[in-house]
Amino acid sequence: MVDLMGMAIGVFLTAAFVGLHFSRGQQWQSKEDIAPSILAQRALAISETTFPEPMSRAAGTIVIGASVATDSPIEDMGSEIEESSKHQPQDISDSDARVFKIEYVKEGLTVEVRENQTLLEAGEEQGWDMPYACREGSCLSCAGKITNGSAAELAFHDDQEMISQDELNSGYCLTCVAYPVSDLRLETGESP
Repeated sequence: MVDLMGMAIGVFLTAAFVGLHFSRGQQWQSKEDIAPSILAQRALAISETTFPEPMSRAAGTIVIGASVATDSPIEDMGSEIEESSKHQPQDISDSDARVFKIEYVKEGLTVEVRENQTLLEAGEEQGWDMPYACREGSCLSCAGKITNGSAAELAFHDDQEMISQDELNSGYCLTCVAYPVSDLRLETGESP
């Protein structure tokens, strides 16, 4: 009796949901509730992002070093960036940059990489589909492992926020902000 009753309820509910699914409904149309002028005003208040992919886990991070003048209009918000006084690898010209041999283990190739180029950029120049999301050192999507030593000694990490000093010493790096300072072996797609 219970099995027959359960089957009958199941068939009834299935038929009801199929009927609701294929019914035409009321043909309700939503109204445009946001005026284009309001959308334009909101667009001015939100600065452009440089994230290459939607749904980036780094979308909520704060950029260290950015300052906003309190008396500036909305259009100028976030336009003032404090200059760093320390030397950055990306500031070195191509002609002055040293070149290192980087073995990409999983890709099976050794390439020459300039010290002013990230490990991610060098892999992309080879046409490889390298994993990444934020390109700012704020997530672990591009993580890799340097297998012939400490990542703290073999690569300069420009403002990475995700890997601890112990993990750097174990060889883990973020390829989007890692600039080589020596020859190294890199396994991409490896995170701590």
